[in-house]
Amino acid sequence: MLMMIRNLDTSLMRTFVTVADKASMTAAANALHLTQGAVSQQVKRLEDTLGCGLFERDRRGLRLTHSGERLFDKARRLLSLNDEIWTEMVGSAVAGQVRLGVPYDLVGTLLAPVLKAYAEAYPQVEISLVCASSPELAAALAAGTIDLAVIEERVGPTSGECLAIDRLVWVGARGGVARAKRPLPVSIVADTCAFRPVVLAALNEHGLEWRSVFENGNIDATTATVRSDLAVTTWLAATVPADLDILPFDTGLPPLPNFAINLHLPRHGVSTAAQEFARHIRDGLARRSQAA
Repeated sequence: MLMMIRNLDTSLMRTFVTVADKASMTAAANALHLTQGAVSQQVKRLEDTLGCGLFERDRRGLRLTHSGERLFDKARRLLSLNDEIWTEMVGSAVAGQVRLGVPYDLVGTLLAPVLKAYAEAYPQVEISLVCASSPELAAALAAGTIDLAVIEERVGPTSGECLAIDRLVWVGARGGVARAKRPLPVSIVADTCAFRPVVLAALNEHGLEWRSVFENGNIDATTATVRSDLAVTTWLAATVPADLDILPFDTGLPPLPNFAINLHLPRHGVSTAAQEFARHIRDGLARRSQAA
């Protein structure tokens, strides 16, 4: 008698892994571009198929049951193999152009490995990289001049998909003295910088006198003013160069809020090349988060 062949549904597995990663049905729905009800139904279908509960709720959100933990690593491996096969067999069919918008501070740090991996996986796609401040990128996406964007925003409600949350920190030269000067010399990239309103509000609320040292939109020049100990600046902790200091709280500088790194896609007409780029960005930042 032949054994009945049972096949796992990789779409259900992907939903399960995303819910586990996000610890939230709502966050998973945003990431998968589904409704919360659809995500809940898919999880229930997988639980019914496997005959066990995969999640339970506690005060911090959803967490894996013992069965869910047993499934999680194997589900990741299954999806990784699925995606590898898809890329090898179908990758050559993905062609055209994709225009990605990225803030200056992320392009050479968090996203550099993602750009390389995508270019290798889809050599037929012409990549156009647009670097600008986050508010400018949001406007470009709305205008249709870019196909997807990675945008830095205050943690909170967003129309995008939250990929990571990081601390906004004060940065200065290693062992420098600019941090102690008053008025505080501050180097901010440009008027449109997403961090600027938050930083200036924190300084003013703290009653700290400050002066602007440099602002023309060039992050390399901003970095040079900090390395030269002419000024301090603010960056996400993950993007701070190794030769500069993240300044501790006892320097007298005001605390700063966390920022989210969010992925934004247009509401309609997302090309296959852009969808695959979005997947590479999600996977790349997820792997970096696991390695950290």
